[in-house]
Amino acid sequence: QVQLVESGGGLVQAGGSLRLSCAASARTFSPYTMGWFRQTPGKEREFVATITWSGGNTVYADSVKGRFTISRDRAKNTVILQMNSLKPEDTAVYYCNVQVRTGAPEDYWGQGTQVTVSS
Repeated sequence: QVQLVESGGGLVQAGGSLRLSCAASARTFSPYTMGWFRQTPGKEREFVATITWSGGNTVYADSVKGRFTISRDRAKNTVILQMNSLKPEDTAVYYCNVQVRTGAPEDYWGQGTQVTVSS
């Protein structure tokens, strides 16, 4: 079982920056990937960015490439999403995701943190 605690959401003006953090706790923690998804009312949750835990390989949604940076701190079991040049369309609840692949893939989710970008 993996527990995730997110922090760092809030209200920012367009063009501003926010930094999201997600700390994981588990008896043994060896994920395949950690990442971020986001969701707005009435829409499905969408992929934002992911990073492989061992190699640090990253993948980004086209909508955030060049503006968002995902990183991980393996010593602290933490994944960070640095969001720059924020746009009103980035407004959403952001969810931390961990995928474990010891057998069949298992996904764990944080509780979500609100990001609001005003124009």
